[in-house]
Amino acid sequence: MRKSNKTLFSVAATVVLASAFTTSVEASSYKVQSGDTLWSISQKYNTTVQNLQSTNNISGTIIYPNQVIETGDGESSSKSSASSSSATTYKVKSGDTLWAIGKDHGVSVSNLKSWNNLSSDLIVTGQTLKVSGSSSSSQASSNSSEKVSEKETKVKSASVSTSGNNGSALVNEAKKHVGTPYVWGGASPSGFDCSGFIYYVSKQAGNSFGRTSAANLYNQSTKVSNPQPGDLIFFKGTYKSGISHVGFYAGNNQFVHASSSGVQMTSVSNPYWNSHFAGYGRM
Repeated sequence: MRKSNKTLFSVAATVVLASAFTTSVEASSYKVQSGDTLWSISQKYNTTVQNLQSTNNISGTIIYPNQVIETGDGESSSKSSASSSSATTYKVKSGDTLWAIGKDHGVSVSNLKSWNNLSSDLIVTGQTLKVSGSSSSSQASSNSSEKVSEKETKVKSASVSTSGNNGSALVNEAKKHVGTPYVWGGASPSGFDCSGFIYYVSKQAGNSFGRTSAANLYNQSTKVSNPQPGDLIFFKGTYKSGISHVGFYAGNNQFVHASSSGVQMTSVSNPYWNSHFAGYGRM
């Protein structure tokens, strides 16, 4: 009788361990669906965009349908949260955006806005921001963000045509606005300037980051020599020294941008733009 009990206990323990292992494996990876972003995946698996980028060797934010993303077991997320919780405030520096600050501290833009009562992405140099909150407010904000994310995904799926990857979604959205007039400081379909165009199109395609200048986008991006559709293309010395203009590379040696003549498609080989070309970047 004792031997039988020991055998039953051993079998039961083996089943439990096998079940736990299987669950862990199943939860450690995720196949990207159309409309997904690193941010929405990080919210779903209780981790951060930074952790997902590090684990999967992703230098920017572009991901593709059917791509398998390793989500980890939550340990790295906990470490990140513990590390970021040591700093509860952050003083905004020149060139900062909510997206960049959130990435550095392992929190979402939605949380930063909630904790600091911000109604927009606008922040100013010298401003002190809360970069951590109580667990209850953080959870509430996270739940709220998840609902907003789901809503945005549904809207995006209905309004943005994605041709196989997020880069195509950016280009398709950008092309919709060809002919829109140029407006200094504009960031809506009624009128764009170059950086406002990048901000609006990226937000519509699910790659939202704070409104900032062409120069700051250049500094924040990962430089690439073989651009893909949706990458940023930068120009210098167009109306001032340094990086002064930005657009979306659209493939086939074309880029779409908000020039002084309005939103248009232009050849990279155009003599004027080619003479001011500065390089490509990936967010």
